[in-house]
Amino acid sequence: MRAANRSSVSEFLLLGLSRQPQQQQLLFLLLLTTYLATVLGNLLIALAVSTDARLRSPMYFFLSQLSCVDVCFSSTTVPKVLANHILGSHTISYPGCLTQMYFVFLFVDMDNFLLAVMAYDRFVAICHPLHYTAKMTPQLCARLVSGSRVVASLNALLHTLLMARLSFCADNAIPHFFCDVTPLLKLSCSDTRLNRLMILTEGSVIMIAPFVCILASYVLIAGAVLRVPSPRGRWKAFSTCGSHPAMVCLFYGTIIAVYFNASASHSAEKDTAATGLYTVVTPMLNPFVYSLRNRDLKAALRRVVPRQMSFY
Repeated sequence: MRAANRSSVSEFLLLGLSRQPQQQQLLFLLLLTTYLATVLGNLLIALAVSTDARLRSPMYFFLSQLSCVDVCFSSTTVPKVLANHILGSHTISYPGCLTQMYFVFLFVDMDNFLLAVMAYDRFVAICHPLHYTAKMTPQLCARLVSGSRVVASLNALLHTLLMARLSFCADNAIPHFFCDVTPLLKLSCSDTRLNRLMILTEGSVIMIAPFVCILASYVLIAGAVLRVPSPRGRWKAFSTCGSHPAMVCLFYGTIIAVYFNASASHSAEKDTAATGLYTVVTPMLNPFVYSLRNRDLKAALRRVVPRQMSFY
């Protein structure tokens, strides 16, 4: 009976960001512009870090990893929305929906872990500057990134397999612009208690543990910076990592609002708006925020752009 129920839904209908035709064209142009800015900005940062010998520190290595993840993250959801608008079709197959959900989980977790790793890197650089080179070795940096990928992949696989065991009956309309776990659980006609329990327990640990590490790192950083006697030194330290907490608050704030609130307080419109912030807006803002006050990165970007233009 479960197999019959599951096979009765071979595809889902993504209702998108808006159901009003007059708003869809505007949202299409906005999404297209945002996606192009995300891809261009993040790829430029990754290119600058990989080609400039002066950007060989762990901070830039982690930033380039974050940029690559953000490109993949946006590419998991936005191109499908754009293609659906152009083709006039809003369907996604059942396997395609689960695949998209897997990669959304994967890249959200990778963003989560990389933000924590970047906070730890800044903590070591500011609080233990004399030991920075000895502690943040290339081997440790590679292990941190590899470990993040492994844990993120296993977590994404867990939630995807839990979703695959559920049955979906008559209703296949997802009030969202991608296959997110919360609206899919609402559509299921199976018992979803195990899925919700894993989100609130294992999922909470995956998200909250790095968040606590970030908070602890920045509390210690703030204490160390306030002890610097020179105002210029304090300003330099804050400008090095001051943009990071803003992106952390935006990223974690929206995720907590969507996934760790009581289900009764969820509305499709609010969830869609909140997920749009961390799936579309945050990846676009990362390149601008992290390069805004970074002279070395801005100089590297100025060297990269003319070099790329010369090929045309």
